[in-house]
Amino acid sequence: MQQRFLILLLLLGFYSGFAQNSEAQAESYYKKGEFKKALIIYENLIKEKPYNYNYIDKLVDIHQQLEQYNEAEKIITDRLRKNPNPVMVVVLGYNFQLQDSINNANKLYEEAIAYTDQQPNYIYTIAKKFEDYSLQDQAIRLYEKGKLLTPDRDYSIQLARIYGDQGNIEKMFENYIEYIDFKPNYLNNIKRAISDFISENKDNESNIYLRRALLKKLQQEPKPYWYEMLSWLYVQEKAYTKSFIQEKALYKRNPESLDRIIELATTARKDNDDETAKAIFNYILDTTQDQTTALTAHQYILEIDTKNADEKTLKQIDRRYQNLFAEFGKSQLSIPLQLAYGKFLAFDLKDTKTATSFLKESLKLPISNYRQAKIKLLLADILVLQEKFNEALIFYSQIQAELKNSTIAQEARFKVAKTSYYKGDFDWAESQLKILKSSTSQLIANDALDLKLLITDNKFEDSLHTSLKLYAKADLYAFQNKTDDAISLLDKILEEHKGESITDQTLYRQAKLFEQKKQYIKAEANYLEIIKDYGDDILADDAHFYLAELYNTHLAEPEEAQQLYEKIIFEHQDSIYFIEARKKFRMLRGDSIN
Repeated sequence: MQQRFLILLLLLGFYSGFAQNSEAQAESYYKKGEFKKALIIYENLIKEKPYNYNYIDKLVDIHQQLEQYNEAEKIITDRLRKNPNPVMVVVLGYNFQLQDSINNANKLYEEAIAYTDQQPNYIYTIAKKFEDYSLQDQAIRLYEKGKLLTPDRDYSIQLARIYGDQGNIEKMFENYIEYIDFKPNYLNNIKRAISDFISENKDNESNIYLRRALLKKLQQEPKPYWYEMLSWLYVQEKAYTKSFIQEKALYKRNPESLDRIIELATTARKDNDDETAKAIFNYILDTTQDQTTALTAHQYILEIDTKNADEKTLKQIDRRYQNLFAEFGKSQLSIPLQLAYGKFLAFDLKDTKTATSFLKESLKLPISNYRQAKIKLLLADILVLQEKFNEALIFYSQIQAELKNSTIAQEARFKVAKTSYYKGDFDWAESQLKILKSSTSQLIANDALDLKLLITDNKFEDSLHTSLKLYAKADLYAFQNKTDDAISLLDKILEEHKGESITDQTLYRQAKLFEQKKQYIKAEANYLEIIKDYGDDILADDAHFYLAELYNTHLAEPEEAQQLYEKIIFEHQDSIYFIEARKKFRMLRGDSIN
């Protein structure tokens, strides 16, 4: 008896495995469009499991794909006889529609819709089947009906999605807003869903629809999530001052955390809206009771003020740093401020001696290994600034040894490669960069790849590496904030090594330095030369994109910008700038949907 039971179990297991393999094979044929092969297997499978909904759906669909509508109808009507189901009524209607029997199809669609008057629980499943067949108007009718018959279920998100597909943006926003009211914790999901419809351009039709709807909601019921949503919209438009107004209103209603306001200030700062960023950080200083938050705000204000500061202002900023250390002390708490001050002393005041001694004192504090590594990284950078390359390499190597495989260790390895490159030791730099191509930090990996390509593409043309050494020296000048010297040295490469493989890279690097100095016409000339003479090379898409940005942002040539963005879309589809170029192109063209 036991033996027979075991044999039965083995047979059942074998059959189950066989059935699973058969289903997988049928699915594979189906996906490849080999419907006749898939049909044979599904017909065998359904003999064993005649009530399997998946097999029935697949068989109906395959017959329809093969234009065997009578066979599909037989399966559907047989199913309806055994188990009347409004979803199968929709399936039968669609089978008639495929045969251009529209009147019969519509009658069946109406029958399925009417069924929900008595059975509203079927609204979602029937509407979903309509969606599967791209019968959006019928799906809309059912979901709208569901709002009335089953208000506790709310179908706004389904309606929003369909209206979006139809291009009815106003109705889409109306339903997304309704859904936020129904489920406020879905706010971030809704932001992601509508982000493709929103532009930087505040006059974009979609932006106007959303802004009006949100302002109306705020007037009717000033709930926190409407402030948050409106603030998010203003951030997309880079209207950080307006976003700040919403965030302040939100904070006054719930003064528990300044995190959102800090994040807004940081975003404005990254986007070079220094005036707004500084205003927000000052508000944070007036509001916070937390020392760490206050120190962060002070630090960012000082860093903003340091930009373009003259010698007199730099001395005033130095005194402000000293006053902060007198107020808050030099402890683990103020390490980020100490790092900012060390960098300020070395790179802005050019006082590397004071910077080094200050940071070495910071190292004596009882701090974590990570913070020690951050200080050592800056000390090494200051040694590179002084062209004490070998001493810098010792610090970088210490960080790699002490915090193996961490992101900061990978950053240190990249700086080893960069320092070796500054020294002209291109082979060693290249060996380090090869390792970093697979860095867990995408930013480090990208920087490593760019530098490796620069070295590899140019080190074989001249056995003495003359032009590459000049380029590395110009790079070092740029690191040392000697921008004019860097530009002059790049000019020398363009004069003495014109036509060599490094020429386009030199033009591009110089263009970025011209932009830094706000010499936009000179930057434009460089980008145009790259496009004209090196239009098929690796920097072509970079030149197109940054020239477009120049026209769009600084030179008031929106039509020229639009043409360049369009070129990236059609001629550089594998470019990292493709998505951003498409977004900017549509915005300049005045599209309502981005």
